[in-house]
Amino acid sequence: MAIPRLTQKEMTESEQRELKTLLDRARIAHGRLLTNAETNHLKKEYIDKLMAQREADAKKARQLKKKQAYKPDENATFSWSANTSTRGRR
Repeated sequence: MAIPRLTQKEMTESEQRELKTLLDRARIAHGRLLTNAETNHLKKEYIDKLMAQREADAKKARQLKKKQAYKPDENATFSWSANTSTRGRR
């Protein structure tokens, strides 16, 4: 299952600011306005990096959740009183 591509609207404000800063630095380095192709190329690279970062964070979160998941004690005996209603059947 492919992950849908991240759009600028879905980015946080800090990520959007970082992208704008990246584009401004590239414009200053070239000494002129960037062409649409150059701008799109920089955006695509940044979004790819951002998606990889988010995927790595999600993978770590899944591993941590799996590690901390509740595991029943295999040595404990089954308690009928804990699993039956105190009021009985109706």
